[in-house]
Amino acid sequence: MAVTPTGTGGWSGRGEGTRDVDVHGTVAGGFEPVGEAFARNFGTLGDRGAAVAVYRDGRRVVDLWAGVKDVDGTEPWRRDTAQVVRSATKGVAAAVLLLLHQRGELDLDAPVGHYWPGFKAHGKERLLVRHVLNHRAGLPVLDDPLTPAEAADPPRAAEAVAAQAPAWEPGTDHGYHALTYGWLVDELVRRVTGRGCGEWIASEIAAPLGLDLWVGLPDEQAHRVGTVGRIEGPEPSGALRARPKRSVTDAYADPASLTRRTFAAIFPFPDHNDPAFRAAALPAANGIATADGLARFYASLIGPVDGVRLLDPATVEAARAEESAGPDRVLVVGTRFGLGYMLHGSASPFLAPGSFGHPGRGGSLGFADPESGIAFGYVTNGFRRTVTADPRAQALIRAVRAALGG
Repeated sequence: MAVTPTGTGGWSGRGEGTRDVDVHGTVAGGFEPVGEAFARNFGTLGDRGAAVAVYRDGRRVVDLWAGVKDVDGTEPWRRDTAQVVRSATKGVAAAVLLLLHQRGELDLDAPVGHYWPGFKAHGKERLLVRHVLNHRAGLPVLDDPLTPAEAADPPRAAEAVAAQAPAWEPGTDHGYHALTYGWLVDELVRRVTGRGCGEWIASEIAAPLGLDLWVGLPDEQAHRVGTVGRIEGPEPSGALRARPKRSVTDAYADPASLTRRTFAAIFPFPDHNDPAFRAAALPAANGIATADGLARFYASLIGPVDGVRLLDPATVEAARAEESAGPDRVLVVGTRFGLGYMLHGSASPFLAPGSFGHPGRGGSLGFADPESGIAFGYVTNGFRRTVTADPRAQALIRAVRAALGG
């Protein structure tokens, strides 16, 4: 692969392999391995359109984009192109509850029913706000799945979650709440603030930081968002290659399993390219962001970005302290969660042991590492068959680690 600096901090590259692509953007000195890895993702791992951004100590050090805006299109990806980031949305939504706690408006150790009286039914009286964030609520499934229209209707979705009996006693075990997480968070935010989670993110997080990031896409931004789709990229090799265990593939194949039922809480699942889906505010599943928007958000959690810092150090420590670990009842692999964030581990290998963040199924990823001051965002229009550790994002993480001398 040939990559050449273009001007001060400028970068151009051309990935070689199964697919050539021009890479655009800027890379600070020392972070050249990230540019090289990003170009290789197009040549060897099947990326069609993507962007990556990295901040260090609140300063952007990598800002790269390449390929096409639409997964099967020809219009070039531009710096302001945004994409659906799926479950990477959860990390942004978690910050809302953490900020409300930090401001003294929400007690993480209070029962959810304290704020939402109708939630107490079916043995959920002692289910805590903390259990929503650490995936110990016992509510990953809905016995009666919601239609896409119902899922986008906050009162209807809240009613469905409140009426659901837990799959296990809240607080006693953990399992990934793929979709219900968003409705739980959204209703708590509404009860405390009178605004939906998407509205709160827009005014209290995105606006002060100047983020290209939305949960509930405004009409005037729709032209910036590319279409996404499934890709079947070449299999990674070596350290990036991993085959799922038989127990995992069986769980995803069985319609009666907790795994399948969790991901079927909306049925049929909406088209990610449907304007109605993008305009809805689903804090677990349909955030839209640029790579820079995602990385800048995480940078603001661990330090100031142009004078704005979201979480104080004590809240950061609480967010990344291990709350759940071990076999995940839904994902059927070992997972680690803090308060709303996945933690570094085999299912979510981030930069270092102290990193925290959230992947989006199929590829996107955002995380922060307080010890190194690194914040990372990767978005793509090509979804691979991955839930957590996508090989393209992992290649970029390895390059960041190399740039830091690790």
